[in-house]
Amino acid sequence: MRETVGDWLALLHERYPPAEAMRWDAVGLQVGDPAWPVARVLVSLDVTGAVVAEAAREPDTLVVAHHPLLFRPLTALTPATASGRTALAAARVGVAVAAAHTNLDVARDGAGTSDPVVRALGLRDVRPLTTELREADELKLVTFVPPEALDRVLDAVTAAGAGRIGDYERCSFRMRGTGTFRPLPGSDPYSGEGVGRDAAEEEWRLEVVLPRRRAGAVVAALHAAHPYEQAAYDLHPLLAGAEVGLGRVGVLQETTSLEALAAIVRERLPAPHLRYAGDPDRPVRTVAVVGGAGDGHLGDALRAGADVYVTGDLRHHVTLDALEQGLALIDAGHHATEVAALPAWIERLSTAADGRGLVAPVIASTTPTTTWR
Repeated sequence: MRETVGDWLALLHERYPPAEAMRWDAVGLQVGDPAWPVARVLVSLDVTGAVVAEAAREPDTLVVAHHPLLFRPLTALTPATASGRTALAAARVGVAVAAAHTNLDVARDGAGTSDPVVRALGLRDVRPLTTELREADELKLVTFVPPEALDRVLDAVTAAGAGRIGDYERCSFRMRGTGTFRPLPGSDPYSGEGVGRDAAEEEWRLEVVLPRRRAGAVVAALHAAHPYEQAAYDLHPLLAGAEVGLGRVGVLQETTSLEALAAIVRERLPAPHLRYAGDPDRPVRTVAVVGGAGDGHLGDALRAGADVYVTGDLRHHVTLDALEQGLALIDAGHHATEVAALPAWIERLSTAADGRGLVAPVIASTTPTTTWR
């Protein structure tokens, strides 16, 4: 059976769920059609014109990159921007492009972009540097129903897709209370003493969870089954506790100096353009790591009790602020702190493909994606 971009996208999303990406991120298919055939998968850190040219040397190549090609909102797709020019070139030669960005950064399986630094330094007691609550794929419906209609409404919303939790169905919470209202002219109240008169009636508060994708059907079923002329209800977005997060923090096997630690990072990543800030002789033990551009997480490193923070793309004033607060810094470069994660990523994509019966080879791009010398 012919493999398609859609098959590989499903694999990518299963292994690195888009829901685990940061809210501001752009992941998934960015150029191409899910129906396009795939004969090989080319993995790259970035998507440049040279990477697209490499992909186009063999037909039906899907590029899977860490950095999204289309990241900031575009008002036009033209050759006037680098991303527009590259996207047009990819579409012109039939090269599909997909991205796994921060959903790869937070990966649990040792293929996250911070993990190569963790392994290079032999850190122990490793945990995510940051965790956050994300919007879940479920909503909670809350409505208020008279006693005699409670089961009818519950039956209707569960038939439409609500009330399923794991291996249980028709799940709900209910609480007895009192609803108050005053009907206005033109209304047709279900109960009470009539137009213009205050009423207080027994009601049940009914709560059920539902998948976001079923919200329209569930609300329609609620209206159809509810006896009130105007059914009151709320849909609440739910937050899910994240088990993973960006970056890592851990402890060295033994205390060393900042200068010695920088030398280890430079050699083992490798990171030939590494720089560090702080007293070279300062003893360090607890290390925070964020692959790529990490100056937005200096506060997280400080809160984690890190002695030194290893990342890339540290700006001048951010560096001064960190040093003033007692945090030593190692800037190993954006490229060096992320490209080392690609071999493990390729291995896991290949393993996942075997499990799905996909046979297109997963290979690393040979196109350099940094120009620093």
